[in-house]
Amino acid sequence: MSNKINIAILGFLGVAAALFLVHLSGFVAVPAAVLVASRWLAICSLVVHGIRKKSLTTWILISMVIGAEIGHDVPNIAVNLRVLSLVFLRMIKTIIAPLLFATLVVGVAGHANLKQVGRMGVKALIYFEIVTTIALFIGLAAINLTQAGKGIHLPPAPVAEKLEAVKQSASDVIIHIFPENVAKAVAEGQILQVVVFALIFGVALAMVPEPRRKPILNITECLADVMFKFTNIVMLFAPIGVGAAIAYTVGHMGLGILLNLFKLLATLYIAMIAFLILVLFPIALITRVPIREFVRAIIEPVSLAFATTSSEAALPRAMEALEKLGVPRKIVAFIMPTGYSFNLDGTALYLSLASIFVAQAAGIELSFGRQLVIIFTLMLTSKGVAGVPRASLVILLGTAASFNLPIEPIFIILGIDELMDMARTSVNVIGNCLATVVIARWEGEFRKSNEITVT
Repeated sequence: MSNKINIAILGFLGVAAALFLVHLSGFVAVPAAVLVASRWLAICSLVVHGIRKKSLTTWILISMVIGAEIGHDVPNIAVNLRVLSLVFLRMIKTIIAPLLFATLVVGVAGHANLKQVGRMGVKALIYFEIVTTIALFIGLAAINLTQAGKGIHLPPAPVAEKLEAVKQSASDVIIHIFPENVAKAVAEGQILQVVVFALIFGVALAMVPEPRRKPILNITECLADVMFKFTNIVMLFAPIGVGAAIAYTVGHMGLGILLNLFKLLATLYIAMIAFLILVLFPIALITRVPIREFVRAIIEPVSLAFATTSSEAALPRAMEALEKLGVPRKIVAFIMPTGYSFNLDGTALYLSLASIFVAQAAGIELSFGRQLVIIFTLMLTSKGVAGVPRASLVILLGTAASFNLPIEPIFIILGIDELMDMARTSVNVIGNCLATVVIARWEGEFRKSNEITVT
């Protein structure tokens, strides 16, 4: 019976795909009603598969397909579904600050000595800087190879989307890292400031005598456990939130927007894939990360990141998945939140690619030396605005102001930012998850009781 159902599901999917290809080829004019009916029958078969599978990851992926179909078929309705995705993201955002604070404090103060914390911090920062620098140069190489910004006809900038270019000095970036009011940092979503406060608080707690440290440490451990349970509750709404987000994106932009900007999108996605294959995969092999188990562990948070374009949506689930994989909580609690601000591999690659695209679209020739200056400036400023909504676009506008580039070409990115953000956010999550496992390996604490090696 199970095999028959699987065959039927594959049959519906195959028929929908075949009709679409026939229609696309132009040999036979397939009626629109037939195409729509075949797609919805295929979706219904996926729903049956989801009911049988009973997996949250499966339902998230199915909801992405349903959302894309709704956005394509009834865009007027789809754009009004954004409220559901915003509700989901708001609930996720309520988790971030208390979870980061609790896990970081436990990660720092819960160690037997602060020397290990300092050692892990140095290793992590060196690793972060090396990997993000490589990501920057891959983005730079990709955009110079494809020249995606040349010859592209840019549609007019949307009136409703207005971003203010902010020119940041080095002192502004440094000051932005440190909170003047932790409550204000939490309210404004300044994740980097929350991380700094939690790190200092954790160090201070570790310096307190054991009898006084233990009660507060127990409270923070309980808070972390509660927030993970809170995450589980919120995640029950994930398929609806994810489906609504995809429906809004397709309904708002339409599938045709990709025709004018396909080269730019293809450049980004190919560069991201190259980064995963040429950089992260070798790192995983060298450090003997169990590839299959690692992929299974991160597929759910990565699919969340891809669908919602939000690292915040994936962070709690990713932390929980890494613990189950075999990384001790004290390392997960220290490395993941730190990487959330400092190890943005996907964002770094995207920024280098997009900044040179702006110059190309404007017809400005940049020397290699000038491009390097822009890249290393982005390396600093991208860390100074962590947690800011539309941070990447704000950084690009600030970079344009700093290097006398026209800002008009940047507004075209608003049209496809959602699609580009899917790739960069997913790579951010993958990179942070891998960094956490790598640091655990270096510390000799990854699955100490049940070591797994790659053969």
